[in-house]
Amino acid sequence: MAGDGGGGGGGGRTKPNILVTGTPGTGKTTTCSLLADATHLRHINVGDLVREKGLHDGWDEEFDCHIINENLVCDELEDMMEEGGNIVDYHGCDFFPERWFDSVVVLQTDISILHDRLTSRGYMGPKLTNNIECEIFQVLLEEAKTSYSEDIVMALQSDSVEDISRNVATLTECVNNWRPVRSS
Repeated sequence: MAGDGGGGGGGGRTKPNILVTGTPGTGKTTTCSLLADATHLRHINVGDLVREKGLHDGWDEEFDCHIINENLVCDELEDMMEEGGNIVDYHGCDFFPERWFDSVVVLQTDISILHDRLTSRGYMGPKLTNNIECEIFQVLLEEAKTSYSEDIVMALQSDSVEDISRNVATLTECVNNWRPVRSS
């Protein structure tokens, strides 16, 4: 975790901000909930925030989801992110300001496992195909690497309960070892 130079570096924050991203079905919300319990950081599920606060521009019939308004989402999160101590849970990452995050975690899942998870959620047609292709081509990992300093981007496998437990332990250690960068 970059309390030592990369990404946001902490600014005036006393706690880190972490972005957990990945294709739907990779275990973001489960990982974030467990990590929030372990670290006492605030879990912000962007999808829930969009629904609760109406931070969208309508409904996408083809993909069966809200069309989020990225500017409204960033405006809503700005003060919380400046405070620090947040775990942001969302399947996209390229629209958040780089300065917000000390670590960007991309969860990845084996394609056959991901397919089963998504079909059990009722994904089908273009929504299923699009998400599987995103995972095959590592779209979110590439998006993270081009949007943030590579030294703060971490890819973690998330195929099983054991993987999730290991990931939470790894991230908890990172949070516990994080130190803000002192401004000179």
